[in-house]
Amino acid sequence: MSKSNRQNRRRKYQSPWFRPHDSNERYNTQALQSPQDSEHGDDGDSPSTSSDTAGSSSVPDLPGYYFDPEKNRYFRLLPGHNNCNPLTKEGIRQKEMESKRLQLLEEEDKQKKKIARMGFNASSLLQKSQLGFLSVTSYCRLAHELRVSCMQRKKVHIQSSDPSALASDRFNLILADTNSSRLFTVNDVKVGGSKYGIISLRGLKTPTLSVRMYENLYFTNRKLGHEPQDGYRLKMVNSVCWASLNHLDSHILLCLMGFADSPGCATLLPASLFVTSHPAVRDRPGVLCSFRIPGAWSCAWSLNIQANNCFSTGLSQRVLLTNVVTGHRQSFGTSSDVLAQQFALLAPLLYNGCRSGEIFAIDLRCPNQGEGWKASRLFHDSAVTSIQILHTEKCLMASDMAGKIKLWDLRATKCIRQYEGHVNEYAYLPLHVHEEEGILVAVGQDCYTRIWSLHDGHLLRTIPSPYPASKADIPSVAFSSRLGGFRGAPGLLMAVRRDLYCFTYS
Repeated sequence: MSKSNRQNRRRKYQSPWFRPHDSNERYNTQALQSPQDSEHGDDGDSPSTSSDTAGSSSVPDLPGYYFDPEKNRYFRLLPGHNNCNPLTKEGIRQKEMESKRLQLLEEEDKQKKKIARMGFNASSLLQKSQLGFLSVTSYCRLAHELRVSCMQRKKVHIQSSDPSALASDRFNLILADTNSSRLFTVNDVKVGGSKYGIISLRGLKTPTLSVRMYENLYFTNRKLGHEPQDGYRLKMVNSVCWASLNHLDSHILLCLMGFADSPGCATLLPASLFVTSHPAVRDRPGVLCSFRIPGAWSCAWSLNIQANNCFSTGLSQRVLLTNVVTGHRQSFGTSSDVLAQQFALLAPLLYNGCRSGEIFAIDLRCPNQGEGWKASRLFHDSAVTSIQILHTEKCLMASDMAGKIKLWDLRATKCIRQYEGHVNEYAYLPLHVHEEEGILVAVGQDCYTRIWSLHDGHLLRTIPSPYPASKADIPSVAFSSRLGGFRGAPGLLMAVRRDLYCFTYS
């Protein structure tokens, strides 16, 4: 063997990649990295996956191993059920997300993100717009960006007749009424099941943010050992909306999913049952209006004069239209589960979003038999979880389980704008469109609340959750231009775990 071949072979076996090693050995790659690479690894604020590291430096990506830039070495990835070494890809991802969340919270506390674009304030924006240096679109976007970036998080004090329940019950969802003077709440209770309540927002004024919760324990899903014959307390809330039967937002429409032999139902609860103190009214079961239906995914109340006193429920491969007064029902067959619904106000149309990704409108003037009742059709690549019709009813906003948020032109039946950054893989997550403020709000499956400019799709702000990201702790939010009523100020309400937070414009 020649001298050069022996030297090459010696160098080969001296390389750390060809050394015999144990399966649990940790690899120190300091000798393999250039000074720039080592410097890059030491400066990392949070660990990243090996693929991310490989994309930003010369560190190779080893299958089954994770490179930690802080410790500058490789660690072996083991299955998630292994308790000896809990280092898994899921654990690494959660660690990264938690590090990012804490960093954003720290920045908010220090008010480092007081304004998203330094050098801009309200007066300078107005002056530049008047001088012609800013277009109308740019001025609106920057003004909204400035206001949204200045929102500060403050905890809301909740008053209740049962303080012990507030310490144990967790918020499942909140839903503001039309005037944003009340919140309907669904809370998961410690003993199992859920309960309902209404929070009055009349006292939501700075500097003291205080609200009061009203409850009626007769209407609850608690497992108390004694269940009614219809199995009402065993059902799970799948969808909620405010209903206007006697007057605006006089009732709450609940879609309850049945279990086993207990069928589902759509239930109308009078809002007065929660706020009145008269025991004869609070405990009177006769005011409960319930319609037995198969398991429903969604519901919507009609404010259209041509479908007065009607509500719709989205079922598995069927849409059911019910008149509350007469009890008359009309059924429309579909090819997929209907996960989202909304009635148009001006036109007699009911828009539906399906698990197949299809969005179609039902013309309420047409009979359910024959052709012609589908007024328009749009298509997403994934299951549609939320739809919102804009005020002019010329455009529709929709989101799906692939994290896509699209603005559709209903006349041209084409997508005219997308809003990037939303995170969703399989969750049922709502959209909140506020045309008066010119913003779009959505909570992602990663527990971040994102706010976009409605007019150009620019991401204005990303708000981290006060608690670590979890599938069970996805915040429920409500935004309004007038929190607490007509004299209220714009702001965002966020309910997570047992707490309620308010983000108000400063």
